[in-house]
Amino acid sequence: MKKENKTTQVECNDRHCPIHGSISIRGRSFKGKIIKNDLHKTVTIEFPRQFYLSKYERYEKRRSRIKAHNSLCINAQIGDIVKIMETKPISKTKNFVVIEKCNQ
Repeated sequence: MKKENKTTQVECNDRHCPIHGSISIRGRSFKGKIIKNDLHKTVTIEFPRQFYLSKYERYEKRRSRIKAHNSLCINAQIGDIVKIMETKPISKTKNFVVIEKCNQ
C-alpha cells in the first residue's frame, strides 16, 4: 500500500485573489501588521504614520487601520507583516487586497 504525499496547497477559486483571480491591482500600497482576522476572508491591517502639526511645528505618531481581502492561498494570520495594494471596491469597507506576506 502506497502512502500519498499530502501537500499543504489549497486550491484557490477566489475571484478576488490577486494571484489566481481576475481582480486588477492599482494605486496605493502599504505594509502593515494584521491585528484582526474576525470576518470571512477579511483582515484588518494597522500601520503607523506621522502627522504634521503646524501649530507646534512637529510631527505626531498616528495609526491607520485598513480592511483588506485575504484569499485562502495567501492565508495571512494575526501578527503577520503583509503588503497590501488598492483595488476596485470589493465590499462597503474593503478596497485593498493582501498581495504577500513579508519577512519581519
